Amino acid sequence: MDNIKKFQNVFLTVLFCIASANTAVFAQEEPDDNARYNQYGVEVEHFPLKAESQNNILVIENKEKGFKFWLDNRVQMDGATYFGIPDGYTKMSGGVSLRRVRMAVKSQINKDWYGEIDLNFSNGIFELEDAIIHYTGLKNFEFYAGNFKEDFSMEETTTSRYTTFIERAMVVSAFAPGRHIGISARWHRNWLRASLGVSWQLVDNASTRLNVEEYNKVGKGIGPNYTAKVVFMPWESQLDYGLHLGYNVSYRSAKKVDDNVNGTDADARGYEGNYFSTRNTTAINRIKYISTEYYGVKHDMLHGFELAGYYKGLRFISEYILDDSYMNKNSPVLNVSPDTKHFWGFYTQASYLLFGGVQRYDSNQSEFTQPHRGRKWGDIELMVRYDYLKLNSRDIFGGSGENYALGVVYHVNNNLKFVVNYQYSHNDRYANNKGRAVIGLKADGTPTTNPLQAVDKLGARFHALQCRIEIDF
Repeated sequence: MDNIKKFQNVFLTVLFCIASANTAVFAQEEPDDNARYNQYGVEVEHFPLKAESQNNILVIENKEKGFKFWLDNRVQMDGATYFGIPDGYTKMSGGVSLRRVRMAVKSQINKDWYGEIDLNFSNGIFELEDAIIHYTGLKNFEFYAGNFKEDFSMEETTTSRYTTFIERAMVVSAFAPGRHIGISARWHRNWLRASLGVSWQLVDNASTRLNVEEYNKVGKGIGPNYTAKVVFMPWESQLDYGLHLGYNVSYRSAKKVDDNVNGTDADARGYEGNYFSTRNTTAINRIKYISTEYYGVKHDMLHGFELAGYYKGLRFISEYILDDSYMNKNSPVLNVSPDTKHFWGFYTQASYLLFGGVQRYDSNQSEFTQPHRGRKWGDIELMVRYDYLKLNSRDIFGGSGENYALGVVYHVNNNLKFVVNYQYSHNDRYANNKGRAVIGLKADGTPTTNPLQAVDKLGARFHALQCRIEIDF
């Protein structure tokens, strides 16, 4: 009995000591009033942020941590009218359009990592534009992953916010790769910049994704595309003047799934085939006079040459793009001759700020950016452009055409501008929108869409007057 009482006393003493020790410990651990937790109950890092307006765009940042968050939105409302179309030719309807309604979320997570999501809701149709993961942690290097524009064509990679004319030149619209899922490495040091990337399918809306899945069901995979660029920028450090010399090259796989699948046959546009088309640098009217599609493609090689420069308020840009389309002689869907097809085009344009403004060139991206206005009330920029595209080669007659354009931009401030473009377009007899557009008159004076029957007033021609109101916020 005594032993039991002794054991009880020892046990109670030990228990009391443990309880006292724990009580002392807990008494010293005061709750952290500054702790933050996410919705999953995990403690998170936190730091204060400063909010301010930067060119009338709300920016939230902490410079010490390298964090920055902002919204990047854009609305472009366009209108156009067409005139001077000969009697009997295909009519072109004018109208208005919300050319772009863009909403983007952008964040510099820290000094090395950046993320972006950019959506487009123009005319009520949803499309994914950019979905970017960007790393800059290595000196002189940048790395991209996600959905973004391939580094090909100075005019194509320039944001529509800063392009001078309302629409890009025909050769850029027809050939420049644009946005695809991919990865890219880019290097820049002083006056030299280079990039190399690999990409796969186009991603923009639900129908494109459906095509990817349907092709996958019939065992047709996606082929890779390889794109490289090198740019020389003499006087890169100068603010008032500079020169840009660029060369682009891109291998384009014939295993594309961007367009509709046709059952189990590999004869749709998106697989072992090419579909090239463009409008005459206008988006309101939907007629694509210059267009062609053909099957049995092995692969394509794109080559692009760029020459640009600026001096104070003056800037000019010229690009020549060539597409060599190599055919697969053994393809079961070959519907043209097996000879290599050669398509090409170019444009040259210049603009000048009238009231003391200065052109700005971004050497890190090797493209022009927002100009500096010369007056408190803004500045006015005058533009001129000539562009040409040819989709005729051997036994393919997709047509050719040229545009003469003039324009004026009123840069009100960093967020608002008004644009007016005038353009005269003239296409050849083969530019008939794949047999649907009138391109001339027969011997008896009646209109025809057949280039072999046309003998008079050859080629569709018209004048266009286009305008735009744009706000960025």
